[in-house]
Amino acid sequence: MAEFPFDAVIFDCDGVLVDSEPITNRVLADMLGELGWSISTAETMRIFLGKTVKDEAALIQARTGFAITAEWLAQFRVRRNEALDRELVEIPGAPAAVRALHQALDGRIAVASGADLHKVEMQLAKVGILDCFAGRVFSGHDLPRSKPHPDVYLAAAAVLGVDPSRCAVVEDTVTGATAGLAAGATVFGYSPHHPGHSSAEALRQVGVAHVFQDMRELPALLAEWSIA
Repeated sequence: MAEFPFDAVIFDCDGVLVDSEPITNRVLADMLGELGWSISTAETMRIFLGKTVKDEAALIQARTGFAITAEWLAQFRVRRNEALDRELVEIPGAPAAVRALHQALDGRIAVASGADLHKVEMQLAKVGILDCFAGRVFSGHDLPRSKPHPDVYLAAAAVLGVDPSRCAVVEDTVTGATAGLAAGATVFGYSPHHPGHSSAEALRQVGVAHVFQDMRELPALLAEWSIA
């Protein structure tokens, strides 16, 4: 990996490093059910994938008559975090891939997520890789615009001290891939055959450079990539 073609690698978190989407969306389905919207976990994953709950506040109000409040969102985060703390596991192969790329790039890796910073750091710690990203975890919640806008990826690249066009971004949703592409990065789409990720076809349609299904393949895939 001495001739690594990228100056940095920036990861999404949910669905790329941790298998959080089924857990988060089950909690969300439960809480929406309590408001009167009978919805399955699979349906919440379809509607909310790659988005924040606030993104769909108008839809929630239309279906339930309830205007989302700060208190309701805070309770959602508490219940979500409790479930994640009990049940969260890594995406298979992700911790080893992160450590290999951390070594190959002398630490020039980061996480850029649409989720709140506490959740992201808690999840990275839970699967044992927070140390690889110390000081380089970025949340769209802390910026004026979150994904699909490029702001969180531009912020990560700036702190890493690299041009976004020299960054590889790893995403699993259309929303996130759109953000990475808008930042000018080369985006790699992770799309295993499991719920909670955008399809390979959908990722290709928005312009990702390559779609892969096994996180164990990522270090070699990036190391062998040719940048035009």
